[in-house]
Amino acid sequence: MISKTTIDQVYESARLEEVIGDFVQLKKSGSNFKGLSPFSDERTPSFMVSPVKQIWKDFSSGKGGNVVAFLMEHEHFTYPEAIKYLAKKYNIEIEETEQSDEQIEQANEKESMYLVSDFAQKHFKEMLWETELGKAIGLSYFKERGFTDEIIKKFELGYCLDQWDGFTNAALDKGYKLEYLEKTGLSIVKEDVNNPNNPRKFDRFKARVMFPIHSLSGRVLGFGGRILTNDKKAAKYLNSPESDIYHKSKVLYGIYYAKQAIAKEDNCYLVEGYTDVIQLYQRGIHNVVSSSGTALTPEQIRLINRLTKNITVLFDGDAAGLRASIRGIDLILEQGMNVKICTFPEGEDPDSFAKNNELENVVLYLQENAKDFIQFKASLLMIEASNDPIKRADTVRDIVNSISKIPDRIKREIYIQECASIMNISENVLFSTLAQIGKKNTVDAQKIEKQESKAFDVVRNEPIEEKVDVQYLLERKIIESLLLYGSKEEQFEDLVLKENDSGDLVLEPESMEIKVYEKIYLDLQEDEIELANENFRNVYYKIMEVLNQNDNFEVSTFIADLDQEMANDISSILMEEERYSLDNWESKDIFPKSKETTIAQLVSETILTLRCFLIKKRMQSLQNETENETNDNREILEEIMNYLQLNKLLNQKLNRVLS
Repeated sequence: MISKTTIDQVYESARLEEVIGDFVQLKKSGSNFKGLSPFSDERTPSFMVSPVKQIWKDFSSGKGGNVVAFLMEHEHFTYPEAIKYLAKKYNIEIEETEQSDEQIEQANEKESMYLVSDFAQKHFKEMLWETELGKAIGLSYFKERGFTDEIIKKFELGYCLDQWDGFTNAALDKGYKLEYLEKTGLSIVKEDVNNPNNPRKFDRFKARVMFPIHSLSGRVLGFGGRILTNDKKAAKYLNSPESDIYHKSKVLYGIYYAKQAIAKEDNCYLVEGYTDVIQLYQRGIHNVVSSSGTALTPEQIRLINRLTKNITVLFDGDAAGLRASIRGIDLILEQGMNVKICTFPEGEDPDSFAKNNELENVVLYLQENAKDFIQFKASLLMIEASNDPIKRADTVRDIVNSISKIPDRIKREIYIQECASIMNISENVLFSTLAQIGKKNTVDAQKIEKQESKAFDVVRNEPIEEKVDVQYLLERKIIESLLLYGSKEEQFEDLVLKENDSGDLVLEPESMEIKVYEKIYLDLQEDEIELANENFRNVYYKIMEVLNQNDNFEVSTFIADLDQEMANDISSILMEEERYSLDNWESKDIFPKSKETTIAQLVSETILTLRCFLIKKRMQSLQNETENETNDNREILEEIMNYLQLNKLLNQKLNRVLS
């Protein structure tokens, strides 16, 4: 187990905005940062990061917490894995205590698959550099492609020896289970009829050079293997099969190495193959990823969308590649992203072009030849349409159909104007066609919705007006005050009921200096008030316990010791108000008071309002009792009158006029 000293050091060193910035493109928003949710498909940023509080909140999915919670949610790390990831990032040496056999046994299935994949990557790398066959076959191939030793090591390329079960046996000898070798697809297991207790085992990637496929955080998810012989029966490229850790539709090759450059350059180059990525990276273009030979998917586009809104698709000049690019364009546009297309001269692809040209020439070529998707589509389709008016009309309709995928109305209009100019056709006609496509899409969607609704017996009720839960909001405000200001010492002025010289009860001011958490505790205790919401109640007692024991209260440290559900609740409480806060008031000559200047007032008013609410609730309950004819209402009415008097006094404290 990781020692507490290491964990404390990790929390002290880790900067939430830096860690999340590796996965999500964050932009400054007042004192916070905002970005697109990495947990849901959204176009308007609702993911917030607070550098001051060192917490994050995703309002689209409801998730939230501290830096470790983010890694556990996003990368599906266990707690120790998240700590190790941060320790590595911030160069912190990990101190570990001895693990028991039982703890080792408890490693979950996914983690076992990650460990097997990590071993495989190291094994294939060793075979490439340390064996004669690896150097003669695998390393020679990479060198022929023009890859340097440095780039081969950076991308952790490797080689699987030309043996039926060389890798599998090596893994088994190291104690890795056959079950996980099979589940990751690294080994193929077949039953032996003659010997059922000893199944036959084969290496899936026998005699192939290996390309490890990494997650956004750098974990090995799977592999791509290229065969080097001219065996027509074997696939040229072979990928790991789908597994619990590898979903090829959700992964982009090279994203781990490209993520920071993509965010910095605010653009992502999208290519087809592994070697395209590596060659461009080696040349100096680092913001490049590959769909690994599979058709582009919405999940892959959303992965890029977290880092940038701009994609430039790079394709060679062959017809099949261009057709594939057209299919991908509409998917990119549907995600609200900006897309450009760049094709290379005949006989060239991104790999060869980057290999044969200097960085300045490659950059200049990409800048000068990256076309807007309309220009690209128009030029490509017009070649096919030639002078055929029917084909030309189909081409125009095809382009307008792509424009209809764009969710932003202003962008749609600009692209229609551009299309009209390029295709020499009236804007009105194009807008009319766009409207027809939109109408058809709406009708189709309504049909689907109607068909789905018929499958259920839907009872339509009148809309119910949602009521505000006053007690919930007040209890939430109490928790917020404890989290933000609990350990602060404030000057509280209270109005105390005293008898004057005439014998009348009056409210007289009385000041005292006390910590916020003590004030809240004493006031709630005085009226024997217990928070009604179970989650708030649990958090309340935890905060009180910590504040009683420590003078320094840190929200990020406090959240670290909570379960995920409670951490979500707390991050919601702390970030909700900031979600709608306005920035730069001072530039408008408006200088609002900060909460820090009115803490005592905020706390006092919140507790007084809660007391008033509970009194009214009690009076309503007593009033209901008077409706029962069997009760003696005199005592009940007397109690109601006492509560009315108390309510009046409390409202005087709040400077409220009672109706």
